[in-house]
Amino acid sequence: MRWTCGHIVLCLFISGVLFSQSNRNHFLKPSDSLNKSRRNAVVIAEASLATMTVIGLDQLWYADYPRSKFKTIDDGGEWLQMDKFGHVFSSYQLGRVGANVLNWSGVSKKDQLIYGSTLGLGFLTAVEVLDGFSQEWGFSWIDMAANTAGTSLYVGQELLWQEQRILLKYSFSRTRFAKQRPDKLGDGLSEEFLKDYNGQTYWLSANLKSFLKTDAIPNWLNLAFGYGADGMLTGETNDPLFLNQNRTRQYYLSLDIDLSRIQTNSRFLKTIFDVFNVIKVPFPALELNSNGRLKWHSIYF
Repeated sequence: MRWTCGHIVLCLFISGVLFSQSNRNHFLKPSDSLNKSRRNAVVIAEASLATMTVIGLDQLWYADYPRSKFKTIDDGGEWLQMDKFGHVFSSYQLGRVGANVLNWSGVSKKDQLIYGSTLGLGFLTAVEVLDGFSQEWGFSWIDMAANTAGTSLYVGQELLWQEQRILLKYSFSRTRFAKQRPDKLGDGLSEEFLKDYNGQTYWLSANLKSFLKTDAIPNWLNLAFGYGADGMLTGETNDPLFLNQNRTRQYYLSLDIDLSRIQTNSRFLKTIFDVFNVIKVPFPALELNSNGRLKWHSIYF
């Protein structure tokens, strides 16, 4: 259910853009002290959006599949763990958004971490419970571990460094596999972006200057480590219907840009940079796959 993260971020972005047409810098500037009207608006908006999304999923998605008694599953071996990276990414990004909007409201740092950064974990737990009552899926403790890891990555850095030195990012390229199984991997770009694990790459993007403490490196330059997979037509390795899958893991080394560290006095631009900072910036990349092959990409996205 990773698409929910993108929808929530997009909704927050659009609302900010529309309002920003008049006095946008003042509106987007975080409050120096607790702004109760902002805080209340954020709490109501988040609660309403999360509730409507969960209800919508239950009525529009899960209703198409048979219900069952609550059950758990062990799906740790599926899709070469690409779906688990998706859970980590979603939990991290939803938590980041939750903390940022509370910061905008002037809420204390402690409360940002307690009530904001746990937004992703709470929401994805509710979705996981819905999975548990679906005959098609089931409650996955491995998914829950991935959700917890995403939240922990955000909270841990705030507690340790008071900043996000290591970002979680995403990139996607279309593959030939979706055409072979459009029902499973997506029919068209909008579906493939969410469903085709073969085209997805998840990145740990580390800010070099934050770690090396040198002025010789631009403040916005990051070193990125990526993980992807290829050759998957089904989640299971030994699916009897797809015995000839050439499933490989892919590891990447590349550069990246932390858009949030680009200096600007415009709050509007800062907001745009913050929204699009979930996407890995295209750069040359070195790939090593699980077959031991090295491959150079002159540009990789």
